[in-house]
Amino acid sequence: MLARGALTIVCLSYLAACSADIEAHPGEPMGACNAVETSYENGTRTHVGECSDVEYSMSPPVFGDHYPFWAAFKTYDHPVPDGYLVHSLEHGAVAFFYDCEDGCDDEVSEVQAFIDDLPLDPRCSEDVKRRVILVPRPRLGARWAAAAWGYSLTADCFDRELFTRFYERHTAQGPENLCNQGIELTESACQ
Repeated sequence: MLARGALTIVCLSYLAACSADIEAHPGEPMGACNAVETSYENGTRTHVGECSDVEYSMSPPVFGDHYPFWAAFKTYDHPVPDGYLVHSLEHGAVAFFYDCEDGCDDEVSEVQAFIDDLPLDPRCSEDVKRRVILVPRPRLGARWAAAAWGYSLTADCFDRELFTRFYERHTAQGPENLCNQGIELTESACQ
């Protein structure tokens, strides 16, 4: 029989095999945009082969197995494979997602202005400024969302006050609190 400490070490060595079911704890809808913040527990954080298939049980993903490289902290005009984004969250990033089938250029511009107004991250360099990603995500399940390691906020519209609070509470909170620039990803990443 293994002692409790030995079992913990074994489980850490084989995290995917020992992890418990992911638990989601959604809050109550807030504001005119019906924003819901959800916290998650029992996620994994193992590196897997770049561009391998990774399944996430939540949208947007907030943790889980991911690629060994992370997405550059920037605004993308095309979807980015989740494995890169999840690694960015592990480094303390907050990602902002949108899914606007009917187009939402004005909203995206509003969110970009919001991001540009965020304070500079003291761990980042002059080249990076802040650990933020803005990216479209088809089949998001909401018009707007934000994700940080272990947390998401989903909403019918962009509520600046609620997204600001989410950002302030969760930025730079990943298990690897680093601000090194990730890799620039093109539309053809993983295709």
